Amino acid sequence: MKQYKWTRWAAVTGIVVLLASGCSEATKEQSQPIDPPQTGTDAGAAGAKAVLAAIANPMQITVYAKDEKGFVAPIALQVEKTEGTAKRALEYMVEGGPSQGRLPAGFTSLLPKGTEIKGINIKDKLAIVDFSNSFTDYNLQDERKILEGITWTLTSFPTVDKVQIRVEGKALKEMPVGETPLDEALTREMGINLEKSEHVEYGQTTPVTLYFLNQNQEEYSYYVPVTRLIKRTDEVTEAVVQQLIAGPNEKTGLSAVMTPGAELLKVSKAEDIITVNFSDKMLGPDHKAPAEALRAVVLSLTENAGAATKVQILVNGKADVSTTDNQSYAKPVSRPQAVNQIKL
Repeated sequence: MKQYKWTRWAAVTGIVVLLASGCSEATKEQSQPIDPPQTGTDAGAAGAKAVLAAIANPMQITVYAKDEKGFVAPIALQVEKTEGTAKRALEYMVEGGPSQGRLPAGFTSLLPKGTEIKGINIKDKLAIVDFSNSFTDYNLQDERKILEGITWTLTSFPTVDKVQIRVEGKALKEMPVGETPLDEALTREMGINLEKSEHVEYGQTTPVTLYFLNQNQEEYSYYVPVTRLIKRTDEVTEAVVQQLIAGPNEKTGLSAVMTPGAELLKVSKAEDIITVNFSDKMLGPDHKAPAEALRAVVLSLTENAGAATKVQILVNGKADVSTTDNQSYAKPVSRPQAVNQIKL
């Protein structure tokens, strides 16, 4: 991502400097998908607020919502299959809309109550979304979170890379409350849940998006993506793993995913496979790797290198790695289709 975009976003959105202030698709035969990350209770079943009748013709959508700590996080929901899946996903982001009673405890919808999705047009991987006037009725502190949620929800679809926003048919040049500029299409390059060390200058940074764990009051554990601005580097894949090992900023309340003392020996990339070699310090007393750690490694590496990339996990150069949930990582694995899946 061009450095000026980070400086621009920082200047116009007033991002919280977390480390300083403490804000609270198809795979080849040699690869295999990992199960969707499911931790805590039965993937959020206990966290849902209502028990729904069985869905006759289900499909899965991923929407981004705000948790009780203010983080924007993905939630994968089973919904009735309809035409216009992208529009349906946005409808599930509206406060008081169809997601009511479906989100885990502590989560709230990002789009203001009464917002209507009047239309969505997708062409050449650009999604142009037209909202009703109610879209402009939000609090200043939620402005960037709303943009992150819309952008990351829509770019979860393989047909969308960029997003433009309209209200009542008129293109927005800036957001109405905090005046965040919208003169360029939004992409995932904007980051999510931005975090920057006080010792790093904006113009000298490289963004890496990492997946850490959080838990709500009903002990539902889920992954939170955090875009951390680190000292500029060309070795992004290595930096991603090292930052996962370093763990989350303790002031955020997020939980580490890696085994204490985990050590990276080597990381390399050949074609569409990233190979990560850890020392045996990654393993527990049972000689298994923590399931949540390896899921986070896969999620984080594929987020930064592209969803089509696969990840081969090694320990001391050997591929016969198993996890605490008895998943095998003997072959390269692809990114899961769903993150933080809810099952009712």
